Amino acid sequence: MGTLNLPRKVSVLGSTGSIGVSTLDLFEQAGVDVEVVGLTAGRNAARLAEQALRWRPKLAVIEDETKLAELRERLKGSGVEAAAGARAVADVAGADAQWVMSAIVGFAGLAPTLAAARAGAVVALANKESLVCAGPSLLRTAKLAGGAVIPVDSEHSAIFQVLDPTIAAQVSKLILTSSGGPFRDASRDEMAAATPERAIAHPNFSMGAKISVDSATMMNKGLEVIEAAYLFAMPPERIEVLVHPQQIIHSLVEYADGSTLAQLGPPDMRPPIACAFAWPDRLPWPAPKLDLVTAGPLKFQHPDPQKFPALAIAKQALAAGGPAPAAMNAANERAVAAFLDRRIGFLDIPNVVAETLERMDRTDDFSTPNDALESARRTDAAARRVADAVVHDLAAA
Repeated sequence: MGTLNLPRKVSVLGSTGSIGVSTLDLFEQAGVDVEVVGLTAGRNAARLAEQALRWRPKLAVIEDETKLAELRERLKGSGVEAAAGARAVADVAGADAQWVMSAIVGFAGLAPTLAAARAGAVVALANKESLVCAGPSLLRTAKLAGGAVIPVDSEHSAIFQVLDPTIAAQVSKLILTSSGGPFRDASRDEMAAATPERAIAHPNFSMGAKISVDSATMMNKGLEVIEAAYLFAMPPERIEVLVHPQQIIHSLVEYADGSTLAQLGPPDMRPPIACAFAWPDRLPWPAPKLDLVTAGPLKFQHPDPQKFPALAIAKQALAAGGPAPAAMNAANERAVAAFLDRRIGFLDIPNVVAETLERMDRTDDFSTPNDALESARRTDAAARRVADAVVHDLAAA
């Protein structure tokens, strides 16, 4: 590995979540010589402290300020500085790391991701919302600062690996694959009766509740369509979604000459993280290998638009452009939270998102100041207010 030009200083934003844990595990498995300069978490002070004692970053930040005392107590005498709050998280992102894993879930990941991009770091992007809410600005900021944005979502990593930028004009279609979530074979009646416990039971991955519900509604795939459009400069009509339960083919690129190229691998997040970490090199590590003989038949089907309207909603928001994707994301976050709190039903989630966008459009309640982060913040706040009102109306009915 001495010939590889790997990043030396790294930070992991959202280190206690599944992607953050997988990132640190990859470093461990690969035996890479990295200096972890910063780790951040939302509320899990115990896990963050455990990671900080192992990796000895300069700074460990917990976003929930009520957890700071616990974090400091757990790190006492270690030499690792502890801090708390959203501003401190952004400070870690904009520090001296060459490579930053952006794995904070939700809109909260936007400000630190932009901070990392402004600092000229290579941003390994696992936070969908950063691209959905401010994609063009984020990509432009990274380019101007001399950094880069490399996708970590397995679908976008797959496209990133097989799309040849020198002949991008010859791409006829991008095909994102999806597991279909826990309801791919369920009836609408079964989905209508779904509990939070059923919705978060992903068939292939153990993920956080919000991401798992997004997978169940296929809003995660809607967000990924928007991400793909921004990352690869592709119009929405040339982005397709296919349900592929085995999740062996992670995405495909169809070229004008009829060739379709795919990236394959076992369902494991560490290979796309390794790709983002070492690119344009390849990182040798004891990765799980794909055995096509034992993988079994690979199946594909089109998603049912009646069961999964979130896909159409996302494409409509992408076509509308401007702040519409940010508003859609905020409404979805509030709708998912209401479902997890059992205030609305599962099938109400996309209805809340659609109604929020319609109400905001009727009242011109979108905000578009020149500053991308401020615009996204204002739109996000406005959409959350409207979505909460929609949820209230549904619950009252």
